[in-house]
Amino acid sequence: MPPKAADKRRQGQGGPSGGKAGKAGKAGRKKRDEGDFPETGEDGLSARAAARSPDHLELPEAELKKEVTRTLTANNPHVPRDIVRFSFKERAYKIVDDMDQTAVHFTLNGYLIHKDSDEGRRQSIRSSTEEEKAPVEEEKAPEEASAEATEEAETKEEEPTGDAEAAEEGEREGEGEEAQAAEAAQAAEAEEAEEPPPPKTPEKKLPNRFNFIERGSITYHNPLREKGLQTDPAPFETFSDNVNQWYIYDTYMEELERMEKAKEKEKTKPVAKKEEKKTGRKLSYVEPPHVDSLSKVAKAAKIAERMVNLNTFDDIAQDFKYFEDASDEFRGQEGTLLPLWKFQYEKTKKLAVTAISWNPKYKDLFAVGFGSYDFMKQGHGMLLLYTLKNPSFPEYSFSSESGVMCLDFHSDHPHLLAVGFYDGNVAIYNLRKAGSQPSYKSSAMSGKHTEPVWQVKWQKDDMDNNSNFFSVSSDGRIVSWTLVKCSKSYSSQFLDVFEAHHMTVDSVSWNPFHLKVFISCSSDWTVKIWDHTIKTPMFVYDLGTAVGDVAWSPYSSTVFAAVTIDGQAHVFDLNINKLEPLCTQLVVTRKKNKTTHVQFNPVYPIIIVGDERGLITCLKLSPNLRKKPKQKKGQEVKRSPEEEMAKLEKLLSVVREPGSKKEK
Repeated sequence: MPPKAADKRRQGQGGPSGGKAGKAGKAGRKKRDEGDFPETGEDGLSARAAARSPDHLELPEAELKKEVTRTLTANNPHVPRDIVRFSFKERAYKIVDDMDQTAVHFTLNGYLIHKDSDEGRRQSIRSSTEEEKAPVEEEKAPEEASAEATEEAETKEEEPTGDAEAAEEGEREGEGEEAQAAEAAQAAEAEEAEEPPPPKTPEKKLPNRFNFIERGSITYHNPLREKGLQTDPAPFETFSDNVNQWYIYDTYMEELERMEKAKEKEKTKPVAKKEEKKTGRKLSYVEPPHVDSLSKVAKAAKIAERMVNLNTFDDIAQDFKYFEDASDEFRGQEGTLLPLWKFQYEKTKKLAVTAISWNPKYKDLFAVGFGSYDFMKQGHGMLLLYTLKNPSFPEYSFSSESGVMCLDFHSDHPHLLAVGFYDGNVAIYNLRKAGSQPSYKSSAMSGKHTEPVWQVKWQKDDMDNNSNFFSVSSDGRIVSWTLVKCSKSYSSQFLDVFEAHHMTVDSVSWNPFHLKVFISCSSDWTVKIWDHTIKTPMFVYDLGTAVGDVAWSPYSSTVFAAVTIDGQAHVFDLNINKLEPLCTQLVVTRKKNKTTHVQFNPVYPIIIVGDERGLITCLKLSPNLRKKPKQKKGQEVKRSPEEEMAKLEKLLSVVREPGSKKEK
């Protein structure tokens, strides 16, 4: 064994005495360390008491175990506050409350892509295909191979061996390598004798300059910047002017003249002509009058809407036309009311029905006024016109600044509608003219009422063929209005006074067949029938609650209907029962709702009832409520107004007081 190897073994193994001495040295050092340093705790700190300040606070155990929570918010403390900017809408400086609380601590824009992404897979596939297409490396020359073999042999010979056996094995390996090198040299000489093939030149790849995927690039991201712009407020100017009645009148007259001139110019336009050059004949045609395309679409849409509603409410239409309550035969004289359609508009849900009137020409059309009877809750009003052909939406709608209290159609001109308002004004709406405003309206200059107008009524045209109507108001005046903007007041001239009721008179209506008979209803729970030649009522009916409205039927002089605030409708026929109604039926089922008005249709056996929630209900009268005189064999029953007048007169003659005036 060489001396160097023995020394290494001695140093690595060590003797027995050396091991014991080492252990003793370690024990001595440990004792010295333990004596030099004090004991330490588990956390490595010294166990001696820590120094405390004199004002150290001693907390009890409960306070020490108490959890103290802190709330972290996303508000940026460096955001500026109380920034003021000018508001053009409110024309004042306002504090900006909505501030950006985002704080950016680190951003980095790179060009690396993930190897599992689509772009990374495409690049890896592209690189692998390029490696396959690259030329194969040339084989090493035989001389270089022999030289390398000899160099390896020399290096192996020069390597020192630890023992004799290793040296002998190395010599044997060297001899084998020399023999292999000789064989390789002979093979190389044989190959040199043969002519080698010409080397293949690799094809030069032309890069696509427009294919930017193969190139690495860095896209520069411009940093975001906040931009603010503030301008001066728009200038404004305050101005005023005085306008009187004559100035307004002159302006309207000028506008009317301009419109008339424009119409005359349209009428005098020449007729357009065209010549057909191919046939040589002259063809002339008159252009049709200009019609707005929107009006055509509106008319077609209205027809389609009525058809859809007819299909939707087909069962109700069938009941309206053909249904007759067969149970009337077993009820004796009593009758029933069959509910049909319900008319409701979204904008009138919070308004009460204050007036109802049927059109005298179009029997399916009726007008409804909306307002409020509570003087503390007065606001806007509306005027709607419904038809039985379309119960889902009104045909016409008009809005007003004040609530509508009453209305009436003209008997000869059914397109004119007189309306009375809560603020004392009266107005005329012309349904032929499309517009949201009335054609005529009163004013303070024309002598409007100072209190609500409770009733309006058209009269026959005067000597000059001017339409006129009367209005009655709670200011104590009855005013006759003519459509030339002048008025006649009848505040002190009256024919007679009737001490009729103890509370508010809600409605008064003349009998359509008997000219001296009228009916009245009041909040004192009573309905009274009067002959204006007698101071006392002919009939008095106590309905047990306030009566909202009363109406005569158009087919019989002895039938009338009344509605009370408890939601019930009452139908009377004096010719059958003079003491009690033939029908008392609940119409409004919702609580805190009251019926306000009732009206008979002039042709069909139906009535409409309005309530305080803007709902109009249509009901059909059963056969017992619209009985007519029976025909006898061989006799024809007269159905003229004279017969109805005679029937009512016969009833009144029985109840007249002795000594009173009688009809001739």
